[in-house]
Amino acid sequence: MRRTLLLLCLFTVITGRLMAQGPYVPTAENLAARQKFQDMKFGLFIHWGIYSILGDGEWVMHDKKIPYDSYKRLAGFFNPQEFNAKEWVAFAKKAGMKYITITSRHHDGFSMFGTKMSPYNIVDATPYHKDPLMELAQECEKEGIELHFYYSLLDWGRPDYAFGSQIVDGKPVKGDWDSYIKFMKDQLTELITKYPGVKGIWFDGDWERTKVNWHYDEIYGLIHKLNPAILVGNNHHVAPKDGEDFQMFEKDLPGANTTGFAPDQTIGKLPLETCETINGSWGFNINDRNFKSSKQIIHYLVNDAGRNANFLLNIGPMPNGKIQSEFTDTLAIVGAWVQKNGESIYGTRGSYVPPQPWGVITTKAKTMYVHITSPQGEGYIFIPKVKEKVSNAVLLNNGNAVKFKQQPEGVFIYTEGLTADPVDTIIKLSVN
Repeated sequence: MRRTLLLLCLFTVITGRLMAQGPYVPTAENLAARQKFQDMKFGLFIHWGIYSILGDGEWVMHDKKIPYDSYKRLAGFFNPQEFNAKEWVAFAKKAGMKYITITSRHHDGFSMFGTKMSPYNIVDATPYHKDPLMELAQECEKEGIELHFYYSLLDWGRPDYAFGSQIVDGKPVKGDWDSYIKFMKDQLTELITKYPGVKGIWFDGDWERTKVNWHYDEIYGLIHKLNPAILVGNNHHVAPKDGEDFQMFEKDLPGANTTGFAPDQTIGKLPLETCETINGSWGFNINDRNFKSSKQIIHYLVNDAGRNANFLLNIGPMPNGKIQSEFTDTLAIVGAWVQKNGESIYGTRGSYVPPQPWGVITTKAKTMYVHITSPQGEGYIFIPKVKEKVSNAVLLNNGNAVKFKQQPEGVFIYTEGLTADPVDTIIKLSVN
């Protein structure tokens, strides 16, 4: 009888715990944060760390097979005296960006913030002895720019992570997985509780260990417990996991797989984001001159918005803390375009009309914004299966009327005679 009672009690406890955990249910604050995130549409991604010194991207330690003990010496002469949080935030605002996502810790394991969990950080291990992420967080809060922290799950140097170790039963054989999970949870607690105005955590590195137990139930649960409104995303290249609040696509528009990173990644029901580089590198690369033009960047932004996604554009600042002129010059042009045409981007959602050969459509309330980025030279464009009645059509840039004809199969917009914009001809349709 006693044994039966003990088993019954144990079963009740286990069942209760499982039921208590259950699937993730976002709070009202989180759902509101998701809506705001979708409204912002355009963000600045920043990859910056001690790897910047070598001017060969953020993977330089791995790609050049630099021993960890040798690589760590970079911290001894990382001294970004030209870093200015005001300049960085002003740069983002001028470009029309509404949020910043910055690397707090990358795969090299170096923390770009004043953590108490490891001496391998910018405050304790460099002659700089200051916390740029605190300055950035304070300036973002002051200027109304949302701040998200990139955080690497992968670590090439920590013994408890044991990079390269065989994975057995969800753990690296040569490491101390429980120690590493605790380390990450402690650092994430610091980032969320110490830095003002943090709105998101952007994870990366899951793809390095697909068979390990990342303890996402604990990690995501901790984040949402500390601040239910914080948005959690993970660049794992697969379908969204329980506990995540937005879905990202690396160097691809949602649903595409030109990179080969995500052959099995499908579009989920969460807010979407594409991240892309302004040249060919994430971190500062002194030889990378493959700069995207302002037109390419605007088209990326428009194509993301038309697919109901945000665009997160990355730069790699120089090791002295300055942003190179090629980036500032190009994004000033992008910012001027966004300032004139922002109503067709900010606060919009993707249309039920799929992308067309000529471009995409964004929507807001009773307005459809038709973005013609690839004119077809036929004197008209066709928008299939428009459900609403179109009552008016004008050019966004000057308000001039545009001829159109609506039929059961869709809407014809006549472009012959219109002064086409060299970047994006936007036609504003009023619908009922």
